[in-house]
Amino acid sequence: MWEIPFLICFPLIISVFMYCIRINKIRNAIAYVSAVIIMITVGILVVQWGLSGFEPQEFYVQTRDVDKLIFTADLVLMCVATFLSFKYKRPWISLMSIIPTFAIIWLEFFGPKFDVDGIAHIRVDHLSILMCIIIGIIGSLIIIYAVGYMHGYQHYHTNIPDRRYYFFMILFIFVGAMFGFVLSQSLMWIEMFWETTSICSFLLIGYTQEEEAIFNSFRALWINLLGGCALTVGILYFAIEEHTVSLKAMVELAQVHGDSYSKAAIIGVALIAFAALTKAAQLPFSKWLLGAMVAPTPSSALLHSATMVKAGIYVLFRLAPAMSGTLTGTMISFIGGFTFLSASIMAIAQSDGKKVLAMSTISNLGLMVACAGVGRPETIWAGCFLMIFHAISKSLLFQDIGATENSLHSRDVENMHGLLYRLPVLAVFMFIGICGMFLAPFGMLISKWAALKASVDERNIMLVFFICFGSATTSFYWTKWLGKLIAHTNKPVVRDITKRNEMISLTIHAILMIALCVLFPLLSSTYVDPLLVEMFGESKQVIGNNVLYILIILICFFFAVPILAFIHNKKLQANQKLSYMNGINTGKNDAFVGFMGEDKELVLSNLYFKNVCGQRKLMIPSMAITAAVLIIMLSMIISQTLGGTIL
Repeated sequence: MWEIPFLICFPLIISVFMYCIRINKIRNAIAYVSAVIIMITVGILVVQWGLSGFEPQEFYVQTRDVDKLIFTADLVLMCVATFLSFKYKRPWISLMSIIPTFAIIWLEFFGPKFDVDGIAHIRVDHLSILMCIIIGIIGSLIIIYAVGYMHGYQHYHTNIPDRRYYFFMILFIFVGAMFGFVLSQSLMWIEMFWETTSICSFLLIGYTQEEEAIFNSFRALWINLLGGCALTVGILYFAIEEHTVSLKAMVELAQVHGDSYSKAAIIGVALIAFAALTKAAQLPFSKWLLGAMVAPTPSSALLHSATMVKAGIYVLFRLAPAMSGTLTGTMISFIGGFTFLSASIMAIAQSDGKKVLAMSTISNLGLMVACAGVGRPETIWAGCFLMIFHAISKSLLFQDIGATENSLHSRDVENMHGLLYRLPVLAVFMFIGICGMFLAPFGMLISKWAALKASVDERNIMLVFFICFGSATTSFYWTKWLGKLIAHTNKPVVRDITKRNEMISLTIHAILMIALCVLFPLLSSTYVDPLLVEMFGESKQVIGNNVLYILIILICFFFAVPILAFIHNKKLQANQKLSYMNGINTGKNDAFVGFMGEDKELVLSNLYFKNVCGQRKLMIPSMAITAAVLIIMLSMIISQTLGGTIL
């Protein structure tokens, strides 16, 4: 399949053009065309795979020349991380790149000999194709959105040097690396693409080069490099003991069948799962994702929705069959469930729209991680839909928040009071995105329902607790936001300055969101169920299609809400009756004159409980609990595995 090397290499080639071309109009045109080409190529890949019977396919067994490029890229990434670490006086971080890189080089050139050419380096199956669709469509739409957004961003942030050529270069490298990551079967290749995404996220977060951005970018770098170290140790130990670097072989050898299992594979799975927690921003590693908010909105959308964090989820889904009923699975499901509950509680205390989205991302990723940890077909069914709907919803919401901030000059939820009547188009997009995150019949709620039912069936009481209370707190902060959007207001209409290309991306995202809701049962039966059969040899749908069809009928009722609210507000404005507000009326329903003669404005504000459930109160205890669990559980896994006791 020519599409595979094209999807990996084409964005890398375009990144060179992005950096070299300094004329904005030419660079923007190339970005548009390239994004469309990537989407078309992903479509061709899906069609070609479908024509071959939708069966798993493996490619590129003889890859000696490509392996040399992979190791060269590893060295380049190490040099970039080392140079920037010394430049910004954080030399200790460079060790977390230098040591794993030389360990991989030692394994390749001086370690025990094994048949690298005997394994396929690329695997195309349902899960990798699903990730390619998410990366290709959502990632490309974010690039299209970024062209217009970054023009306005540089216009309003005159203190920040105009380095759009650099920004788009990193975006395209990121997209290419993600394609390589999800299609690779060789652990050596996966490690290189893992490091590439870590370096790219570091560079995107530090784009503005302000002090806060630099601090947050290095925090993201060392946390992701820590995961890279764990990944490297797992690869080395498994390769030395089993003489292969195949991810598929690791998963198969780690599954316990009586007395048949591989100790090296079980420990390798545990270490790689630990690494995936860092990439998926789970506690105690969540703060890097919160710090990513300092970056321009397109990079926030890219990191939070389609690419960076989904890399960790993808790896855990790959490992899921090997984690079912094991100590590693117990560790992962606990960390994921606890993160889901803790992050959703902390989100209640946020009024900044992007911070709410960031905490919500960490929370929902936690539920996906928990599903992977349980490692049963029904939980992966729920996890796949969580991943799909989260990718589209979060990308839509982050882009919408950026466009709203440009027009409203604020991203605070409190300033979005009556946004439906002030910025109606952006408010409707926001409404669709929020519904996609937590309301039926949209996919996230159905997926949570499925995850809860599967946890009950598995008698995982702790996870049932986490899902029940985490879902309740999730509803709390999303409902507050929705209420603000449709609340009655007399405030003037705001001029919508959203550019056409931004609006194109937002519109496509909204259409995809609605289409997925309508096609939910079809997607389940034609794609996700075969994915489960491929992974587990069986498929188990938690929610029947009859229930799904009933939920789909409810779509019209939810979309009637903003329409009815808009009509009702027009009637109120036409037949306005002044309310008594404990003072002298001024002729408006949102202002009065106080008893001392001063003007007063009526303000309706949500409760945020910052002194009860804010980050300052809960983040450190949550990090301490999860860090302790990880240390204890990893120690138990390694000691019991080496001791011959497998649980």
